Amino acid sequence: MRTLLILLNKEFRQVFRNPAILRIMLVVPTVMLLVMPLAADYEVRNVKLCVVDYDHSDYGRRLINKITATSYFHLVDYTDSYDKALHYIEEEETDIILQLPASFEKDLVRENQAKLFMALNAINGVKANLGGVYLRSIINDFNQEVRQDWIQLPRYNVQPIIQIVSNNWFNPQMNYRFFMVPGILVILVTMVGGFLSALNIVKEKEIGTIEQINVTPIRKYHFVLGKLIPFWILGLVVLTIGMGLAWAVYGIVPAGNVLTIYAFAAVFLLAVLGLGLLLSTMANTQQQAMLLSFFVMILFILLGGLYTSIESMPKWAQAFTVFNPVSYFIEVMRMVILKGSSLADIQRHLIIMFGFAVVLNGLAVWNYRKRS
Repeated sequence: MRTLLILLNKEFRQVFRNPAILRIMLVVPTVMLLVMPLAADYEVRNVKLCVVDYDHSDYGRRLINKITATSYFHLVDYTDSYDKALHYIEEEETDIILQLPASFEKDLVRENQAKLFMALNAINGVKANLGGVYLRSIINDFNQEVRQDWIQLPRYNVQPIIQIVSNNWFNPQMNYRFFMVPGILVILVTMVGGFLSALNIVKEKEIGTIEQINVTPIRKYHFVLGKLIPFWILGLVVLTIGMGLAWAVYGIVPAGNVLTIYAFAAVFLLAVLGLGLLLSTMANTQQQAMLLSFFVMILFILLGGLYTSIESMPKWAQAFTVFNPVSYFIEVMRMVILKGSSLADIQRHLIIMFGFAVVLNGLAVWNYRKRS
């Protein structure tokens, strides 16, 4: 125990003598939490729209006014030439072309149906798909308004109308920041814990002190614990800073118990730090350690469910997320913050994460012993 305390004292002195680590702890969480939730917006706005109107009717103008009244679309041009509109597509000046045929109003009134044509610039597939969905939704609303006007005239016999009323659970206002910020907090803790721990042992190799440590009676697990515990504490500090910023800037207050988040974060950090220390024992220079940790962290982050739903991924990617600690923590953060889940609800996640921690730290101890 005394040996471990001496090692911890040494590691903490090294950490606080390095101003770069302190800047990473304070500046990185602040910048990421202030910038990323504002930039990483799932909503697509200002979709550039070009209307080709061959009809010039009252119903056509009502539809166009309804579309442009929203903040989702920006009318680039209103023309009667499809070739001109297609030129806008080719020049990347518009995202969607909406064409109204010459018989739009006549078909709508006489035949009770009318066809519209949409052309989407699919170079940016996400924007094109969401813009098309928004446009179809507005057209459907316009169709319902027209039919209700005719029923009241009365033009047709009264028909039953099914009305759908939605109720959003856990995030009633559909505020994407409540969805993104918990995930970004996980990324912050992962980056700080993974990167800093990956540079730890390899730094001892570069400056030559690892040989001096190896000839001392210090046990291998004491050495690894001495490297792990300081960054485990620093990771919890970063989480605390991040949650404070989330509350102060975005008004995010966990629906569940905050201690549930810290309990899972404590186990998660053991796993991530164990991975970082394992990578550190495999590398010979800090540059190698950084490249290894960067590669692994990018995979964990991109396949963690923050930016893309895991259910929407291919089967092979979904299989990979089973072995991705980040995906479990992101899910737990959203469960506790949005749903108010308790320790009983995340019991499976805790057991899996504890397994990750045991395996990765065990490998780190074994691999360091192998290379000593």
